[in-house]
Amino acid sequence: MKARTSLFLAVLLWTATSLFGQDLASFEKRVTVHKLPNGLTVVLCQRHEAPVFSFNLFVDAGSAQDPTGKTGIAHMMEHMAFKGTPTIGTKNYAKEKPALDAVEKAYAAYQQEKLKRVHRDPQDLAKLEAAWKKAVADANQYVIANEFGEIVEREGGSGMNAGTAEDETQYFYSMPINRLELWAYIESERLLHPVMREFYKERDVVMEERRMRTDSSPTGRLVEQFLGTAFNASAYHRPGIGYQSDLEDFSATDAMAFYKRYYVPSNMVLAVVGDVDPKTALPIIDKYFGRIPSGPKPEEYMTAEPPQNSERRVVLHDPSQPFYIEGYHRPDYRDKDDAVYDAISDVLSNGRTSRLFRSMVRDKKISAFSAGFSGFPGTKYQHLFALYAVPLPGHTPQEMGDAFKTEIERLKTQDVSDEELQMVKTRAKASLIRSLDSNGGLAGMLSEAQTRYGDWRELFEEVDRIDKVTKQDIRRVANKLFVENNRTVGIIETKPAQTAKEGQ
Repeated sequence: MKARTSLFLAVLLWTATSLFGQDLASFEKRVTVHKLPNGLTVVLCQRHEAPVFSFNLFVDAGSAQDPTGKTGIAHMMEHMAFKGTPTIGTKNYAKEKPALDAVEKAYAAYQQEKLKRVHRDPQDLAKLEAAWKKAVADANQYVIANEFGEIVEREGGSGMNAGTAEDETQYFYSMPINRLELWAYIESERLLHPVMREFYKERDVVMEERRMRTDSSPTGRLVEQFLGTAFNASAYHRPGIGYQSDLEDFSATDAMAFYKRYYVPSNMVLAVVGDVDPKTALPIIDKYFGRIPSGPKPEEYMTAEPPQNSERRVVLHDPSQPFYIEGYHRPDYRDKDDAVYDAISDVLSNGRTSRLFRSMVRDKKISAFSAGFSGFPGTKYQHLFALYAVPLPGHTPQEMGDAFKTEIERLKTQDVSDEELQMVKTRAKASLIRSLDSNGGLAGMLSEAQTRYGDWRELFEEVDRIDKVTKQDIRRVANKLFVENNRTVGIIETKPAQTAKEGQ
């Protein structure tokens, strides 16, 4: 068995090393970085295998930037992304615009009465709510639903989507290369002239997402309370989906204020990957995206999380699947030991040869799944290295915690093997190669690296840093990280549902 593993390692190492070298050398020749006068950074990567291209617009603002009292508003930008422009998605914008303004005026009046702590008149409140809903209905009559997406699809586009995380928001899809100028026009138009069309309808959708993913999900409720307990000062303690009371309160006017603050060219990176020629593509991108007004990159101040000085615990009693999670505070992604944290994560839970799988799933058979990973819930600020497990029937969350403790102590007191460390480094190279396969995946990685480090080459330098990790580094960081006073624990304990008789 050991011989087979060694052979597999040798083949994987040879493949990764050879392909990695070719890609690293060729990428320098195929990537062009261009900054528009308005501050927008463009990363263009040539891949001429097929007459298509993919793009990724990376906005350096996510749920962590939600204003106090308006959690969930960054996520709303994702929902509003492809609602159209003054010329796309409307039957008559000259009439729709004042109708949308009337919606905001009616909503402000309704909210003003709703938020009164004293002397609130229920009848007045009902009238104001009815007036607001009528204004919404009036504005909706001008909407051509999904027209932006239908244009993209009709012109050969695919994969149109967006995603919001704690640290960023991304927008992406693919199109045939002969539609590059059409793409540049419609994509720049939606950035230049956003319309908060059907805003309150989408806000209802987000509230339903919250009900499904958090309120009706024991694991979702636990994770929300777990993060709220692990973080006291950092914005990471707030749920990305938003608190229910905030979702019921913020307006399209609030959303537009957030948009104007963060959706400025200096706060965005646009990556385009595919059958593109910089000589023809960049003038088109300049022509359309250069129309977006410049603005200063938003000043950013995030309260640093104070050191944790005692273990924290959250226990949720629920008649559902037991669950266990624990997290340890670690520095942000720019920390000098960031690659070491990645190596620890790989040793613990990357694949069926990982320590947690072998110990908890294969050998002890106490867990259906277990993993350890960094970057929770984001990476831009101080965050958590987390471990979680799903117990098998007959086993308890506490057994998961005990098993994690055993593996953590091994990391702290014993060096990883030569074979384990080499596998970590080889898998890092192989993983990068696989991630570069698709145009869309590469566009996302280029835009993120350019945003986070100011240089897309960090994609490759990150692997180089992992290659320099030593056994001593892993033990040193494990002893610094896995400290009881630095730990937050979250548990779902099964509690039998009450019978009707017991509940009476």
